[in-house]
Order: sequence, then structure tokens, then C-alpha cells
Amino acid sequence: MIHVSGQKSEVSKSTALCFTLFALGFFSALLLALSFPAQAQQSAKIPRVGILFIGGRDQPHLEAFKQGLRERGYMEGKNIVLEYRYAEGKFDRVPALVDELVRMKVDIIVTTSSISARAARKATKTIPIVMTTGSPVEQGLAESLAKPGGNVTGLTVMAVELTGKRLEILKETLPKMTRVAALWAPGQTEAVKGFKETQEAARGFSLRLQSVEVQNADELEKVFAEISKAAPMRWWWFWIHW
Repeated sequence: MIHVSGQKSEVSKSTALCFTLFALGFFSALLLALSFPAQAQQSAKIPRVGILFIGGRDQPHLEAFKQGLRERGYMEGKNIVLEYRYAEGKFDRVPALVDELVRMKVDIIVTTSSISARAARKATKTIPIVMTTGSPVEQGLAESLAKPGGNVTGLTVMAVELTGKRLEILKETLPKMTRVAALWAPGQTEAVKGFKETQEAARGFSLRLQSVEVQNADELEKVFAEISKAAPMRWWWFWIHW
């Protein structure tokens, strides 16, 4: 996620496209987990899908996700039930939310972060899990990308591997940019690795990097306010590893 203040940006259009592509790819993985078309389910049990979001209820890619379901014949409330759970940025709530979905005996658990994917994998070895995360093999979520094994499937977003390229694109877009503030959660393995990649990339582009550690979403408003006071916002960009 990229946030900029003090000037207009073309990020909004590309962000919308990214959300659409994310939803399409994520939906494809979910279809693999469902493994049979909606028409074949008319006389069968209605599948119940648990969806666990690490953030709040404002999920920009959710509508595209549901639209993809409708295009494949899955109508929420008719031949598929979606059980939504939101951690609201509080990581310590994730295990309890996963346990709740497991007790409900959902047919599939959908996760959108490495934290929720690991919690789901720990909670059940039988319910299929569809996840999006970076470095699934390193995080113990898959045996390999070609053959993940176990009950986990989904997408890897290569968030860490593309850190340098994203910073390069930002520098090309704003050649006068000299300072970057990296917001990251030190308790996450992927975030730690991503921050190290950001440090290396920033040195390569002669950018001054400020590390800003964030434990949960409740701290973001305070953090942005503190950074705003620390320096003029004109050339500050926020590079978030969550």
C-alpha cells in the first residue's frame, strides 16, 4: 500500500486496477477450492465460505470478488453463504476469529494476509484454506509453489521480491523524491524481510529512509500525524509493509 500527501497522484487508477486483478486471481483460487460448478450444487449442500480480513469492513476488492462469484453462478444467500470476519487491524483477534469459523464448520476459509493464513493453518488441517500472501514456502504455508501440499492453496503476491522495483517506479514518477518513510510491523517475518529489502533499495537510489514501526491499524493516524510534524510533506512517501 502506498500513501502520498501534499500532491495529487495517478496512483488511484492503478490501485483500482490492482484491486481488480487481485480479486480475479483470488477468485480463481477460490474456484479451485470449491472444485465444482454452481449448477451441480442445486441439489447439494450450499457451500459456506468463511472470509477473514485482517483489516476493517472497508475492503475495496470485495465487490469485485463477489461480482466474480455472480458471473460464475454463485449468488450470495442463494447457493453460497459468505461468513465475514474482520480483525480490524488487531492481530491478536485473528486466532479467535479463525476458531469461530472452524466451529461453524465452514467448507472453505479464505484469508487475505500471512497472519490469518498461518492462524488458519494452525487451527485446521482438514478445511481447505485459500490464501494470498508473500513467501508462502518460507512461512511454512506450502511445501513448494508447484505442489503446496496440505490443505492450503491460493496466490503469492511476491510483495517482498518486488520491493526494489516498486521503489524504482516511485523514483521515476517523482524524481525529486529524497525521503521515504517505511511503515512496517516488526512482529511479522515477511514485514521484517520486506523492510530489509526496502533499506537496500533506498540506498541504491540515494534515498533517506525513516523506519516507522506499527503494531496495529489503530496506530496509523497517530503515526501519520507525527511524520507530518517531523518534516514538510511535499516529498514524503510512505512505503507500507504489513
